[in-house]
Formats: sequence, structure tokens, C-alpha cells
Amino acid sequence: MGDTPGGAAYMKATAPFAFRYQYLAGGANTGGGWATWSELPGDFAKFYIQDSVNNGIMPVFSYYMLLQSLPGGGTDAEAVFTNLNTTTTMTAYYNDLKLFFQKAATFPNQKVVLHVEPDFWGYMQQRATSDNATSLTAKVSETGLSDLAGLPSNLSGFARAIVKLRDTYGPNVILAYHLSVWGTGTDIALANPPDGTVDALAARAAAFFNSLNASFDITFAEFSDRDAGFYQHVYNDGGAHWWDADDYRRGARFLKGVSTGTAKRLVMWQIPFGNTKMQSQNNSWGHYQDNRVEWMLDEITRTHLTEYRDAGVVAFLFDTAASGVTCACDGENDGVTNFTPINGNVIASQDGTGNPVLNNVGGVQTLVTPYAADDDGGYFRWRAWRYYQDGAMLLAPPPTPPAAPTGLRIVR
Repeated sequence: MGDTPGGAAYMKATAPFAFRYQYLAGGANTGGGWATWSELPGDFAKFYIQDSVNNGIMPVFSYYMLLQSLPGGGTDAEAVFTNLNTTTTMTAYYNDLKLFFQKAATFPNQKVVLHVEPDFWGYMQQRATSDNATSLTAKVSETGLSDLAGLPSNLSGFARAIVKLRDTYGPNVILAYHLSVWGTGTDIALANPPDGTVDALAARAAAFFNSLNASFDITFAEFSDRDAGFYQHVYNDGGAHWWDADDYRRGARFLKGVSTGTAKRLVMWQIPFGNTKMQSQNNSWGHYQDNRVEWMLDEITRTHLTEYRDAGVVAFLFDTAASGVTCACDGENDGVTNFTPINGNVIASQDGTGNPVLNNVGGVQTLVTPYAADDDGGYFRWRAWRYYQDGAMLLAPPPTPPAAPTGLRIVR
């Protein structure tokens, strides 16, 4: 789950979580980027890694720097492309990346995950010609960094520059790029296309990432960055962001297509904490409903987890993405909240001090009292604890790319 600096021990006290993650943001040339968040430049990341190591958790960083860099301007898509093509900006950017890799390398025996530029790759796919990354310009060798000499001045060169800096300065870092389903121009969760279209869109996404010709290690993807209830009651979307069984099935199909097409496994990232079970979830500020946690972690047969595992997913990272969404913490500082039940969420939120109290009814354990006054009623922490109590699932075999048609010769 997402976790702030110094929080690893409390997080590990909930359940034996495998990962914790933290944004690195602020822009590469603004004077307020992550490298300035500590007394010595870059030690913020070093301290976060050390806290993770001390508690047996792998640290994950979402590197969100290009959008907030200068000069930017215009829409988010326009701003990142402007910055990508500004030599002084990219010089600062690559040096900032280099600093991160150097800090991570001070822990040579610890794997560290760097999730590079959420949303950016989706904007670029939409801008590219025929889903080809080489059709987009970028400043790479123009920056004068000797490590990047000879790399092409396009999006492929940018991706390869990131890999080159990792290989040179932080070989213990696992690199991830970000898959935005809307990068194809069609959001399958909103458009509900037929399976043939889903497969075609997955093939397009895979082709785009393959055109980077850069050896990233894994792909990050997402269901939604906010609770469905938040979209419904704050953005008035009419419930469009609520997922049903067919949305989940369609999403897994898309992910499997991309995973197979790129031969890379997947991490589902920034999953909202909301639920429809706890009385504290009444669609007020900080207490919005969603169904992702219960879909993945509150199904005894684990068929939902299995579907995503078999699609190539190896990890689920849960966290908030905006002010007012549900937190697995008492982010609203309102203590225990027993609002009037809505939509059947009749499990009362009550403050406790130890493990959750379970009621065994017909051999099925149900929650009576969560152990925290979290804004989600303690539901996520309870379900995470229960998942590990029941035994973590084994991973599926790694994906392999489809074989070339018989009788054709591959020319590279």
C-alpha cells in the first residue's frame, strides 16, 4: 500500500505486506523536487529505502517529475511533451534520475522499484503516429550527458536513456513504465467494447511499448485512481466509474493481451480503498464507496484474484490519489464514524485495539469490529491481514510473446 516516510513499522504490524510506495514529484528544475526534501540532496529516497529494508518491505517509488518541471504549459499532455523537447529541462531531468539511481545503489542487495512517469506514456501513445514511439521527438543526447551519447532524439531514445542510467548507476532498480488504458483513445471501462475490440486495443498498446525498444522490467496499470463513489458524488458522473463483473473480466482480458504482447508482468497500482461493506462508507468527504478491495480481497474462492493473476498481474498496490477520497487511515481525523447505513453497508465501524473480532456464521467469518478508526472502517487492513492469514497465492508462469506465423522470417 502507499505509505509515508517512517510508516513501515506500522504498516508491517497490519500484515506482512510485500511493497510500500511513495511519490517522487515536484519537478526536476523547480527547486522543489524530491531531491530537495532532505538536508542532503536525494537522501529522502535513501531514508525511505532504509525504513523499508528495516521492516522487510520492498520500496516502490512513483517518479512523477516531468509534468511539474518547467516550462510546461497547456494541458498535461502538452506540458510533458514541451518539457520532453526542452534541452535544459531534460538535462536537469536526467541528472535528477541519475541522483535517484545513485541513492538506490547504496543498497546493492535490495531491489528498489521505480515506476516511471504515470500517465505520460498514455499521452505519448495518443500523440504517436501508428502507435510508434519513434515518431515522437525528445531531447536525449542534446543534453550533453556523456552517458546518453548516441541515443536517438525520439521517445525510444528517452526510454533507452532511462534504462542506460539505471544500468550504469542503479542496477538494483526494477524499472516500470505505466500503461494507461486510455492511451489507445478508448477507455474500455467506460466504452464497454466487445472482446474483439479489447484484443485489438491490447495489441496496439503492446505495439507502442515494444516500439520503445527499451528493456524496462515490468508494467504498472490501474483500475481507477479514485473511488467510484467519489466520481459519482463529486464529479457527478452518474455512476459511470462503478465496475461490474463484466468490467473486471474485460479489464483482465486487456491486461493479459498487453502482458503477452510485451512479455512483461503487471502491477495494479493506486487502487482506491473504498468499500460497500462498512457503515463508515456513506459517500461523504473521505468516506466514498468503491468495490475494488472487496472484489479482490473478499472472495473466498479467489476466482477474481486468479483471473488477474493469470492475466500476468503479480502485485496490487492500494492508495489514495486525491484529497477527499477514502483512506485506510483516519485521514479526516473524525475518529469512529457510524453514519446512517446506505446501500446495505450495515457493518458498523467501531474503534478497537487488537485484531478484528470475527463472527463465524455457517463456517464463514464476517467482520464485527475492525481494529482501526480508519476512514474505510478498517476494512482494507482487515482484508489484507485475512489474505495473508489464508496464504498468499503463487504466481502464474511468466508471459511469453506469441510465436511468429509459420513460414515468415523475422527481420530485425
